[in-house]
Amino acid sequence: MSKPTKASAKAAKAPAPVLDPYLPDSGNTGYRVSRYELDLEYKVNSNRLSGTATITAVALDALREVTLDLADTLSVAKVWVNGRPPARFASSSAKLRITLATTVPTGAALVIAVRYSGSPRPSETLWGEVGFEELSDGALVSGQPNGAPSWFPCDDHPYAKASYRIQISTDSPYYTVANGELISRRVRATRTTWTYELPEPTPTYLVTLQIGRYLTRRVPGSAVAIRAVLPARLQSEFERDFAHQSQMMELFVRLFGPYPLASGYTVLVTDDSLEIPLEAQGISIFGANHCDGTGRSERLIAHELAHQWFGNSVTVRRWSDIWLHEGFACYAEWLWSEHSGGPSADQLARRYHRQLAGLPQDLLLADPGPADMFDDRVYKRGALTLHLLRGIVGDDAFFALLRDWTSRHRHGNAGTEDFTSLAAGYATGSLQPLWQAWLYSTAVPPLSAPG
Repeated sequence: MSKPTKASAKAAKAPAPVLDPYLPDSGNTGYRVSRYELDLEYKVNSNRLSGTATITAVALDALREVTLDLADTLSVAKVWVNGRPPARFASSSAKLRITLATTVPTGAALVIAVRYSGSPRPSETLWGEVGFEELSDGALVSGQPNGAPSWFPCDDHPYAKASYRIQISTDSPYYTVANGELISRRVRATRTTWTYELPEPTPTYLVTLQIGRYLTRRVPGSAVAIRAVLPARLQSEFERDFAHQSQMMELFVRLFGPYPLASGYTVLVTDDSLEIPLEAQGISIFGANHCDGTGRSERLIAHELAHQWFGNSVTVRRWSDIWLHEGFACYAEWLWSEHSGGPSADQLARRYHRQLAGLPQDLLLADPGPADMFDDRVYKRGALTLHLLRGIVGDDAFFALLRDWTSRHRHGNAGTEDFTSLAAGYATGSLQPLWQAWLYSTAVPPLSAPG
């Protein structure tokens, strides 16, 4: 074998940088997306999706190639970059690789249009099936953490936030929900075209489609607009199970700060059972099994609402900081219980501390690892950390801190270090013993303020 020349060695491609070790194949470099415009058609009976995604971005480097995340189940027919065909494009290994006709300089605008089609299905991941999923009569999208490429080409990383316009044509008997405000609904013969506008910066995993035979109505009693979307057969059960939505919203606005979205909040119940509820930007999705008239899902209803502040507006930079989503939403469950006459947050803290003490103590909250990022211990240990912080600084300072957190990082990204640094300004003493014991050690400490 001949020795490579310097020129050939220079030409060899370096491996793509890993943006997040928890999802090493997700995300792309060299550009930053500011907007997605999706013009799609979906046929329910045949599970056929087709259309065009137009992606507006800016080049962060001089670019000769652009990559996008896109599932292999979707076939790309045409690509345009700034109105012209590229030199070539190809899809493989869940990436669409576009070789540009000429180099795009740093700071230049990129408008990438991708025409594609296919029969979408969820991706098999470490956390189960994620993405676009057929229901018994309709469809849903469960995007967290890497399901967005199952239905549109994108830069799939929580740090890559953008605005969206989603236009989707479906069979007329079906009601379609997407993120943001419904700005247009056009009925033409057997097809209805729905157009939604979402101006707030949002990561791709929080963008969703929900398609089913639903009715919709306004939930009364809330200063923030709350909309219910559900099958007609579940109306009575919904009235009982979701009766406290307006009071939850009022409490969380007072404790966490203004609701982050101008378009309000949508609660959707599918006609199918779901293993767990799902959060999306401005939308919470529950299964029919969560709407059975028993009231057993109230903590989950509080949890999903809280994600609109913790996770959807303030989003982690990297998935290792997932406790900033799930620990905060879990603690919101305890706050609602305390407010509504159930067990106090302190009683719940003691209950779950006993449970954690009996489980394997090998989870590092600040870096649980990809296999455990959705482990229930992340949720409960994160909530316990916040409860202890509340005990140290007092209620006034604690809730002022949460409001500062949601305001300072509104529609942005933040990490554990950002939160611990901000919290230091609300404490009279050092919080390092708390962080060391609960964030950076695996043993479950005693349920008392470390000192």
